[in-house]
Amino acid sequence: MTKEISSQPDIRFQRSVKDQWYVQYEEVGFPAIQKGWVLPVDRWRDFDPFILMAEDWFKRGTFSDHPHRGFQTVTYVVDGRLEHIDNAGGRDILEPGDVQYMNAGWAARHAEEGVGDDIAHTLQLWLNLPKHLKQTDTSYQNIYSENAPVVPFEGGSVKVFSGQVAGVKGPLEALVPITLSEISLSEGTTYVHQIPETHNAFVYVLSGDIDLGDNQVNLNKHGVATLTYLESGKEENVSELIIKANSRRSKVLIYSGTPIKEEIVPYGPFVMNTMEEIKQAYRDFHNGKFGPPAK
Repeated sequence: MTKEISSQPDIRFQRSVKDQWYVQYEEVGFPAIQKGWVLPVDRWRDFDPFILMAEDWFKRGTFSDHPHRGFQTVTYVVDGRLEHIDNAGGRDILEPGDVQYMNAGWAARHAEEGVGDDIAHTLQLWLNLPKHLKQTDTSYQNIYSENAPVVPFEGGSVKVFSGQVAGVKGPLEALVPITLSEISLSEGTTYVHQIPETHNAFVYVLSGDIDLGDNQVNLNKHGVATLTYLESGKEENVSELIIKANSRRSKVLIYSGTPIKEEIVPYGPFVMNTMEEIKQAYRDFHNGKFGPPAK
């Protein structure tokens, strides 16, 4: 459900919380440890262009060599260290606060591993690709925390990983553009976050206690909220999201993007537009078209 208002340049759309919930976690078999669904996959139509977000705690061996096709991932490292390995020779280690972007495109094959005895704690977002981009070249980009611009405000700061936010541009270059911001606030601070009025958006609370949106919905750590937006608005117009911190060290992630509005089939490690395309992806993988293993 979206709200409509008069689109006048001096009137900014005020975001409200549309839906909210808390992540439910379950223990999983070693070397995985715990898993929760921030965005459950069965609601991808509500989250478009986002498909799902998983929160994982895991050790080395959980996400060894595996394929992907037809979407993008944005992985935020919450804690521990994450080693990226791909079958094109890429290898790097990401630390807390770092982000990795992957365009799976037509044939990604990689591994995401905990380092040594570390327990890696990550948030991985799956971001859809429109049909005409599902066969694009595979690519990776690491965004280190210190390279993302930080804009201070009274009582806090906003770190911009992707998109044009708070007068700065984040370094993440997604094939389907999104905004991704990490906002830190001290107790009693109110911040007004601006994103395009046409973007579908959601918020995840990393720590603390906040009141969110025009309807002042309270959320604590592990809380998730989807937001109202203007489906028929103009992308060049910004909307405002009010965030008030009720405790010290409150921190939230805010993701936003333009809906793609295509039917998809998320199945296993692939996201395509039809089941036949999913079957073709499995055939291509088993026939070696994804290349050698990542190791």
